[in-house]
Amino acid sequence: MLIYDFHIVGNKLLAFRKKIGMTQAEVAEKAGLSDRTYADIERGTVNMRVETVLRICEVLRITPDEIFVDDKPAMYLEREKLMERLDSCTNKEREAAIKLLGIFLDSLN
Repeated sequence: MLIYDFHIVGNKLLAFRKKIGMTQAEVAEKAGLSDRTYADIERGTVNMRVETVLRICEVLRITPDEIFVDDKPAMYLEREKLMERLDSCTNKEREAAIKLLGIFLDSLN
């Protein structure tokens, strides 16, 4: 599902920026924008041009899909399926699965 709400897009940009540890000023500079313009984009008060979106995505190392497409419904469905499978496991199997998930998530950082 496409996202048309620039407040949501701005919040996603904020989350991606924080995840890689950049400031608004750093993103703005690397994307060729003023600090004020980038701050307004994150607040969702500015309608961006395609070129601006692409430059920001390049700086944040993301794709436009990551900010304009909401894939949560599919992700929530998948999560529910996994939780049902986990619930059907024995305690020992469940503990092993949770431990493996923890190890995998730690490896992402």
